[in-house]
Amino acid sequence: MIVRTLDDARRSERCVATRNWESVRLLLNGDRMGFSFHITTIYAGSETPIWYKNHLEAVYCMAGEGEVEVLADGERSRTYVIRPGTLYALNAHDRHKLRATSDLTLACVFNPALHGKEVHDASGAYPLDING
Repeated sequence: MIVRTLDDARRSERCVATRNWESVRLLLNGDRMGFSFHITTIYAGSETPIWYKNHLEAVYCMAGEGEVEVLADGERSRTYVIRPGTLYALNAHDRHKLRATSDLTLACVFNPALHGKEVHDASGAYPLDING
């Protein structure tokens, strides 16, 4: 059994932060669950272009407000409001922009699991293997 607290993880190497977000990674690849689980805060006023070409992600909004804009190749983009109780799943490796009106607190699941220290590369993706 794995038991961790958000506070303990936040004070460890499991907390990764950039200027737009902080991700507390409660479950990682090394935990051998087949997915990773994160509590992520997207900072108010930020806009982050993301393209998880190597991962699938499901996101549940716990607090805050913002929007996710799906950037479809050759089609019109589509924007969805995010508020507490909203779930969105990037099931097609969707390019998107995440915007936070207020600090967004999100529960995120990644498959395959992240290793721990990933941050977005120039394309907006996480590398498939942080050690590779």
